[in-house]
Amino acid sequence: MQLHFSPSMRSITISSSNGFIDLMKIKVAARHISYRTVFHTILVLAFLLPFVFILTAVVTLEGVNKCSSFDCLGRRLGPRLLGRVDDSGRLVRDFYKILNQVNTEEIPAGLKLPNSFNKLVSEMKNNQYDARTFAFMLRAMMENFEKEIRESKFSELMNKHFAASSVPKGIHCLSLRLTDEYSSNAHARKQLPPPELLPLLSDNSYHHFILSTDNILAASVVVASAVQTSLKPEKIVFHVITDKKTYAGMHSWFALNPVSPAIVEVKGVHQFDWLTRENVPVLEAVENQNGIRDYYHGNHLAGANLSATTPRTFASKLQARSPKYISLLNHLRIYLPELFPNLDKVVFLDDDVVIQRDLSPLWDIDLGGKVNGAVETCKGEDEWVMSKRFRNYFNFSHPLVAKNLDPEECAWAYGMNIFDLSAWRKTNIRETYHSWLKENLKSNLTIWKLGTLPPALIAFRGHVHSIDPSWHMLGLGYQNNTNIEKVEKAAVIHYNGQSKPWLQIGFDHLRPFWTKYVNYSNDFVRNCHILES
Repeated sequence: MQLHFSPSMRSITISSSNGFIDLMKIKVAARHISYRTVFHTILVLAFLLPFVFILTAVVTLEGVNKCSSFDCLGRRLGPRLLGRVDDSGRLVRDFYKILNQVNTEEIPAGLKLPNSFNKLVSEMKNNQYDARTFAFMLRAMMENFEKEIRESKFSELMNKHFAASSVPKGIHCLSLRLTDEYSSNAHARKQLPPPELLPLLSDNSYHHFILSTDNILAASVVVASAVQTSLKPEKIVFHVITDKKTYAGMHSWFALNPVSPAIVEVKGVHQFDWLTRENVPVLEAVENQNGIRDYYHGNHLAGANLSATTPRTFASKLQARSPKYISLLNHLRIYLPELFPNLDKVVFLDDDVVIQRDLSPLWDIDLGGKVNGAVETCKGEDEWVMSKRFRNYFNFSHPLVAKNLDPEECAWAYGMNIFDLSAWRKTNIRETYHSWLKENLKSNLTIWKLGTLPPALIAFRGHVHSIDPSWHMLGLGYQNNTNIEKVEKAAVIHYNGQSKPWLQIGFDHLRPFWTKYVNYSNDFVRNCHILES
């Protein structure tokens, strides 16, 4: 290609390289434009046009659709000059359309699914799948993975339930060794408390704590933490209640490991004359009725429609079927006025709590004539723990519940409660408790499922005095992301839930608050290989 300029610079001819064919002839008509300007313009265009075409080719090859700075000018203008426009948006819209169609159709039978993304990409390359086939395979793989994850989650929940319901080997060993010690060591059988201190067991000037448990190690932590954090340990009296099989081991522990100057009494349920079948007929029925025992001890998957159940709901149902809920020890708190007829005011503690602050001010709280001083669980920053109302515990489709209860009524917590036994004796709380237990048994457990708190929520209605939440922090047994600063400030921390601190499924970052009160130097603890973790 050659450029020929006329002598007058009035025209420019573009011809082929052999000079025979004139491709283009340009006449310069505007005299006011200098020939020099035209010449320079043509030179600039001749210099820039190759770069424009090169940038166009780069855009086409690389698919660049986002850029900044001057060098992108060609990338943006080149495709448009060539009539090419980025059509990635149209491709995405077309793919969405295919996905929507595939989502409403049945997955083809016999579709072979790769088990990884890499294999999917490899098969796409080898078999040249169209977009529709790819969409079907993608959907089928996603549904298969979701099913496997769901099944894995339910299996994890079942395993956790069994772990929470079992007794760790070390704790079982501790009970057996201490029971054997009771039969062979006179010191392990000594009277608790000594005869000269017996009058203090009914002295209302002392601070009386009641603990009902068959877990010796847990009981030792509750008592040790209360005594070590108290400003007046000499005013503490602990009444530890246990079952018949654990009594000898529990007695041995506190006989051989005194917590002076505090006083500890250990009693078995068989040593309370008041606990007869006549006085607790409903609980006798709960423990002996085959249908009830099957519900708590039987196959927890039988009749469960897992496809229509969320893991969270399934976990709640499993927790509701813990065998501890038909244990007499778990129901004893409703009989405190009868079991301790000479006491006026007591603090009842669960065995999965740790005391971190002096609790003597609890006896100075004015309950305003109410029976139960408790932390309410329907308000607070922790929406998972502190969001419990009656609707969370009762079946409001049951006519008896719908008629008598308010689903929005605030719930409260067991675990650390101040009970005014003098005011309690003037009420019909126990009778109301028994009445609703009977109704639930007659309804085949359709009024509520979860343990001893629901009937207590009903029985104590109108008799609860709300205390400051800092006295009792809940959720350390099922809330992994518990606020550590709040744990450190709480007077009592409660490991309610499945992840108890003495179990391997306990949360590692929350366990030290409990283990700091375990006596790892004790021979029985060491010989049973209960090791500090």
